Parts: sequence; structure tokens; C-alpha cells
Amino acid sequence: MSDSPADLILDGTKLAWHLDRVAAWQRGERIAPITIDMALTRACNYACHFCYAMLQENERSQITKQVITDFLDDAAEIGVRGVSLVSDGESTISPVFVDAVRHGSECGLSMACGTNGFVLTEAKAEQVLPHLTYLRINISAGEPARYAEIMGAKEEWFHRVCENIRAMVAIKKRHNLPVTIGMQMVLMPQYRDQILPLARLGKELRPDYLVIKHCSDDEDGSLGVDYGAYEALHDELLAAEALSDAEYRVQVKWSKIRTGDKRSYQRCYGPPFMLQISGSGLVAPCGMLFNQRYEKLHIGNICQQRFKDIFHSDRYWEVMRYLASPRFNAQKMCGSLCLQHKVNEVLDGVQKGRLPLVAQAGPPPAHENFV
Repeated sequence: MSDSPADLILDGTKLAWHLDRVAAWQRGERIAPITIDMALTRACNYACHFCYAMLQENERSQITKQVITDFLDDAAEIGVRGVSLVSDGESTISPVFVDAVRHGSECGLSMACGTNGFVLTEAKAEQVLPHLTYLRINISAGEPARYAEIMGAKEEWFHRVCENIRAMVAIKKRHNLPVTIGMQMVLMPQYRDQILPLARLGKELRPDYLVIKHCSDDEDGSLGVDYGAYEALHDELLAAEALSDAEYRVQVKWSKIRTGDKRSYQRCYGPPFMLQISGSGLVAPCGMLFNQRYEKLHIGNICQQRFKDIFHSDRYWEVMRYLASPRFNAQKMCGSLCLQHKVNEVLDGVQKGRLPLVAQAGPPPAHENFV
């Protein structure tokens, strides 16, 4: 079976278990990403109210079976350790989804997926769960009517997703699979009425965990996230965490919720360790830079060029050096709470000599290759 809920690091980073990669980076070496977060398509069958993907539009190409096979082969060859299918599209609706998960696993990569769970019926789950490190279902409401409003879906889809989650949990138990099955709530302050209903729903469905996280916004505040309003949710969030038991954990991402739209660092060191790729095939340092208006920081496209060639290119490393230079200021030029935020906090501390990374004793945490 998978690691217990207590072994999961859901509000932090696992860089301390990849000190070889950190040391190589400090020596100025060209390191392969530990984790690549990507999508297999820009398309989605939902229209979530909180969705950041609407801010990430770029020129689309199709990730075919050959493209994803070549990409995964290249990723394994250069030393990538984990690939998460999340990013800016619903990867489960791609015709290459099952093949991608299987092939990545067979290449020795840790594979993971974030999904709305609608098309992951029992039959499809049977095919992919043996090859996944974790599967996370994005579900930001615990009641059908509010689910439809928040997730931009039909009310009856709520019930189908719940049945799919029950089937996934059953498959995991039946086959004694190591995969971790989780649920995730992207919390905007106006969803506060769904915090406890969702925590109770998770307790009924019995995934390994429910994580409640902030909502990211761009530098223009396009989604209108009121970060000052999160503090008023404190009691509901604590009550949700109190529903945890030995096999089901409710975890609030307190550090990011309390951080809000403020960054303690100016340099962006995270992308060499945690790269993102759009469902269009676009390779960019991070998802916040997918939009076409950031074209000057776009590196390449896996639909047009082999990933290993992109990785070894001067362009790749020019962009990485620029983000880590005084010419770039993450406090002024980035949106809030990006995927690389916790990695950036740690690496900024390392570079300034405030936070020495030391080898960790004992076994590694669950999902160690997803930093």
C-alpha cells in the first residue's frame, strides 16, 4: 500500500532529498529538472471559475503519441525524475493519456496526474493506477449545486466524479497498489461554505488525503483573488483538518495561504529544478509565463523539436540565467504563488547562506521526485 498520510509533504518542498542536484546547480552545472509539470492538451471539459489556464493562452500544437513517447524517452535520458500531468489542460481527455502514463513509468520516471476525474472511469483507472505515483482529483466543492457553479460543470457530473473516486480507492485496495489518491480544493475566499462539506465528503470517499490550497493569480490580478480575506477562513480550515484520521488526512497549505501575493525573494531559481510545459507543447520556465505575451522567455516546443535538444540548447540556459539574474525581479514581474514558490524560497535561502540544506536521515517521503 502507499505511504500513510503522515508521510506526505503537502505544504513544502522535497529539495532536501535531491542534494546532488542542488550541489551541481551551485557549481554552475547544467542540471536536468527533477520534476517536469506538463499537460497533454490545452483543452478541458470543465470551465472552473478559478482556472488560471485561461490566462496562459499560447499558440497550440498537438502532442501526439510519437511526440510524448520521444519526450518521455528524452526526459529519462537526461535525468528527469518525475513527470506530473497537470499544467494547463485536462490530460485525461487526450487520446495519448494512457500511453503516456504507461510509457513514462516503463522509462523509470515517476508519473503523476492532476485531473477533474470526470473521464477517469473504473476501466480507465484500472489501466493507469498501477503506473502512477499519485493521482489527484481537483474538486473544489462538496455539494452538487455549488460544484456546478465553481467547477463550470453540470450538477450531475459531481455524482459521476464521486463514483469514479470510489472506484479508484477500491482498485487501489484490491490490487494493493502504492499509488496515492488525493483530492484537492482550490480555495477562493468566496468558496468558504464548501470547506467543511468537501472535507466530510473526502472522509466518506476515503482517498488518502484532501489538500486545501490557495488560488494563484497573475501580476494584474485578473482572477480577483482577495488574499486578505483568507484569514477569516481560519476556523473553518482548522475544523476541516480536525476531520483527519489514521487513513485520511486533511491538509491546508497554510504557508502559501499566509504568504498571499507577497514574495520574500526577487530571483527565480526554481525552473531548472521544476520545469513546466504547456499542453500546446510549449517549453517555458513556468506556467505563469505560458501566455504569448511572454514570448521572449519561451524556449521551444516539444511538438517541433526533441526535448533533449531543447534542454541542451543555449536558449534554454540563457532564459534560466536571466531569471536568476538582477535583471529579473519576481516581486514585480510575476503573479502570485507559482508552482515553484516553495522551491524558490528554499533556494533563495541557500544562496544567501540563511538556509543550509542538509542530508535527511531515514527513508524519503512519499512522492520524493515531485519537489
